[in-house]
Amino acid sequence: MMRKIIATLMTALAFSPLAQAVEFNRIQADKSTLVFVYKQMGVPVDGSFNKFAAQLSFDPAKLSTARAVLDLDVTSIDTGSEEGNDEVATKAWFNSKAFPRAKFESASFKALGGNRYEVTGKMSIKGRTQTVTAPFTLNQQGSNAIVDGAFVLKRADFAIGEGSWSDFGTVANEIQIKFHFIAAAAK
Repeated sequence: MMRKIIATLMTALAFSPLAQAVEFNRIQADKSTLVFVYKQMGVPVDGSFNKFAAQLSFDPAKLSTARAVLDLDVTSIDTGSEEGNDEVATKAWFNSKAFPRAKFESASFKALGGNRYEVTGKMSIKGRTQTVTAPFTLNQQGSNAIVDGAFVLKRADFAIGEGSWSDFGTVANEIQIKFHFIAAAAK
């Protein structure tokens, strides 16, 4: 009887997600998206960043050694209009001539149960750095993982929208950042 219980437990462990953990180490940027939603005069407006690169080392069974770095080309912003793109490039917004890149570098990962995780790290935009935490899900599909997550960034923390734009009545302080990454497994 005891042998049967042990055999059943061993079989269950062999087929558990942790036993089959895989390290994902490449973000396929051409198949991934990084978008944002903000409110302008109370109306949600969508935008995206079209150029970014990411470094990844993520094994769900080894979270203490997991690492992620996202390098974002701020000049690739798409607000939905040429006028909007020109405006956010100015000194009052992203000042993309002086600060053409934004960067996120992970400090820690945490398992939240099931396929849910949380990453905490430093986000640097426009010469300012803040700690951000982003919950995400990871779903394995063959040798790839689908990573979906979102977090809220406060633009005032990064001096995005200075001067007359610092009033949150026109453009809200909270910007929701959403990411959908396709990550390939290590070979």
